[in-house]
Amino acid sequence: MIIYTHPACLAHDPGPEHPERPARLEAVLAGLRAEHGDLDWREAPPAKLGDLRRVHTEALLREVLDSDFDGYRMLDPDTVTCPHSRAAALRAAGAAVAAVDAVMLGDSRTAFCAVRPPGHHATGNTAMGFCLLNNVAVAAAHACDRHGLERVAIVDFDVHHGNGTQDIFYEEPRVDYFSTHESGIYPNSGTPRERGVGNVFNALLPPGTGGFRFRNVWADTLLPVLDDFRPQLLLISAGFDAHMRDPLADLMLETEDFAWLTRELRAIADRHASGRIVSLLEGGYDLQALRECSVAHVNELR
Repeated sequence: MIIYTHPACLAHDPGPEHPERPARLEAVLAGLRAEHGDLDWREAPPAKLGDLRRVHTEALLREVLDSDFDGYRMLDPDTVTCPHSRAAALRAAGAAVAAVDAVMLGDSRTAFCAVRPPGHHATGNTAMGFCLLNNVAVAAAHACDRHGLERVAIVDFDVHHGNGTQDIFYEEPRVDYFSTHESGIYPNSGTPRERGVGNVFNALLPPGTGGFRFRNVWADTLLPVLDDFRPQLLLISAGFDAHMRDPLADLMLETEDFAWLTRELRAIADRHASGRIVSLLEGGYDLQALRECSVAHVNELR
C-alpha cells in the first residue's frame, strides 16, 4: 500500500477558528506513521492544469490558485484561502492523480491520500464547504481519460453529501456515485430522487443514526448496486465526521463501523477491480476520532 502526502498540505491555513485546520492532518499523519510507518510513503506531486481542467472551469482555477495576496481571502463564508493554499490544493489533487496511476500501473493495489484541503463539495465552477478543488473528481476523470476505464465507482461516507462530486459526474455514465450522509445538514442535497443518468445513489441517514442502521443501509441498499456495477476502480471519499465524537454533525458511528465498510469495499474491489482502491481524506473534525478512524481505515486497505 502507498500513502501519499506532502508538507504543503499542512500550510493551508483558513484561520485560527476554522474547523478545517492543519491539526487535522497532523493527527492523521501521527496515527499513520505510528501504526503504518512501514508502508510505502510517497510525496504527492503537484497536479497539472490539464488534470484539473477535466473537472473545473478556468474561472474556478484562477480563483483557487491565486496566491498574490496577503492574509486571508474568503471564497464563501466557510471557504478561506491563504497564500499557501495554492500549493496545498495542487498537492492534494496531485496525490489523487498519482495514486490512480500507481494502482493502475501495478505499483500497489491500494493507496491512501493523506491530504487537505478536502474536495467533495467543490463543483466544477465553485469552491465551497472548505473545499477548493475536487480531488476525488480529478482522480475519477483521470482514470477514465488517461487509463480508459469505463466503470469507476466513487463511494462517499462523509457525513456531508458530496454535492460537488455528484454535480460533476451527474451525466457521466462511466462514473457511479454512492453516498450516505446525514439529512438536514450542509449542503442540503443528496436525496434518493437525485439519480443523474442512473449513476447516482444517495441514502439519507437521520440525526442519531448509529452503526446498526448505517451498516444495514450499505449492506441492503448500496453495496449490492455497487457490486452489480462491477467497478474497474474504486475511489473513496473518506470522511470520518459521521463519528459520534465529531462536533459538526449528529450521527453516532464508531471507529469499527468505518473499518467494517472498508472491508466490504475491499471485497468488492477484489472481485471486480483486481483490488484497486484509491482513498482520499475528506472531513473529520474531532482529532482523536479522525486519527483512530484513519488508522482503522488504512488497516483494512493495506
